[in-house]
Amino acid sequence: MPKRVDHDERRTQIAEALVRVAGRRGLHAVGMRDVAAEAGVSLRLVQYYFQTKENLLFHGLQHLTDRFTARVGARLAAVPDPSPRATVEALLLASLPTDEEGRTFHLLYTSYSILSVTDEALAAQPFIDKPNAAEDAVTGLLRRAQEAGLADPGVDARTEAISLLAMTATLGTSIIVGQRTPESAIAVLHHHLDRIFQQRRD
Repeated sequence: MPKRVDHDERRTQIAEALVRVAGRRGLHAVGMRDVAAEAGVSLRLVQYYFQTKENLLFHGLQHLTDRFTARVGARLAAVPDPSPRATVEALLLASLPTDEEGRTFHLLYTSYSILSVTDEALAAQPFIDKPNAAEDAVTGLLRRAQEAGLADPGVDARTEAISLLAMTATLGTSIIVGQRTPESAIAVLHHHLDRIFQQRRD
C-alpha cells in the first residue's frame, strides 16, 4: 500500500528549505530550483505545490511569521514573573537577532518588506497586520503597568510602544551589520525600559 503523503508537512518542508537558503544567500537571490535542492525534492514537486515563485514566497512569509509567533510564545512561557515589564521585555528580546533563528527572522522579514516596495504581488500581503498586533500588545501592557502604578503615568503608552518596537528593529539591524554586539543592544533596550517602568516622582 503506497505511503500517504501529508501535504501540509511537505509544504512545511519546502518552506523551511526556503528559509534556510534565503538566510544564507538573501531572499532576492533564491529561486525555486535552489529551494528544491535545499529541500531534497524535485523542482517539479515544488512547482506542484506552489506553481510560482510568488506563491512560494507568500507561503514562506507565513511560515516565517508562524515560527516567530512560536518563538515569542516560548519566550513568554519561560518568564517566571509575568509582570507587564517582564512580558514587554520578553516580546522585544524575541525579535532581536541574538541567535541564529533571530538573525534569520530579522534578515528575511526585512528582505520581504524591501521586496514588497517594488513587487506588487508581495505588496498585496498584509505586512502591517503583525506589527500592528505587536504595537497593540505592547501598548496594552504599558497601560496595565500604569494602572498598577508600575510605570510612569506621565508617558503616552501608544507612543512608547511605537518607539520601543521601532528602536528594537533598528537595534536588530545594527547587530546584523556588526555595528554593535547583542549585549550592547540589550543594554540600550534595558535603559529605555528602566525609564518607562518607574513611578513618577512628584
